[in-house]
Amino acid sequence: MSIYAIGDLHLSGAVDKPMDMFGDNWINHATQIKNNWLNLIESKDTILIPGDISWAMNMEEAMIDLEFIHKLPGKKILVKGNHDYWWKSVSKLNTLYEDMFFIQNNFIETEGFAICGSRGWLCPNDTEYTEHDYKIYNRELQRLELSLKEASKAKTSKIIVMMHYPPTNDKLEKSGFIVLFEKYNVEKVIYGHLHGNSFKAGLNGFFNGVEYKLVSCDYINFKPILIA
Repeated sequence: MSIYAIGDLHLSGAVDKPMDMFGDNWINHATQIKNNWLNLIESKDTILIPGDISWAMNMEEAMIDLEFIHKLPGKKILVKGNHDYWWKSVSKLNTLYEDMFFIQNNFIETEGFAICGSRGWLCPNDTEYTEHDYKIYNRELQRLELSLKEASKAKTSKIIVMMHYPPTNDKLEKSGFIVLFEKYNVEKVIYGHLHGNSFKAGLNGFFNGVEYKLVSCDYINFKPILIA
């Protein structure tokens, strides 16, 4: 029983949003993801999906893409990305499928790990950060801490955090998110959002005892990677 991760699926079963405009590696990317998933993932495994799941604008459109994920093997745990406009009520989402779990202020326990999460946001001192981002950034910090507090109450020994946005700015400076990871003894952090030339802005490897992994699907060649 293993835990894998892949982010930024950018599925578009109900909308006309081809991804190959971002490079030839994106041609038929949903088929690439499906084939790699089927070759790796078994029904007993867990797969973490940190946001930008579907280009859909509402739940009716999103259901095609959620069905696509549901039909693949494994237990799926998901957080919201900045393009997931269809994601409204997490309580409603968590009634849809027995094998799909949506995180927002809560956590999911699997294989001895507590999976916590938040969408995250641009971090202060990032090149693109503005005064407008301050309120959202602080709200996401609060949501992440709610998730971590719930996991701490359960006394699960190991915590994995999944975020959509990177947990630091493009200068790789310490953020409020990183402070929370260290406060709650988080073991691993996975995130997506970055593509192409932005990969270099991602924090990878160990930092103050926490392991960070960028799992945007194009960064990992559309192949889920082993987390634990």
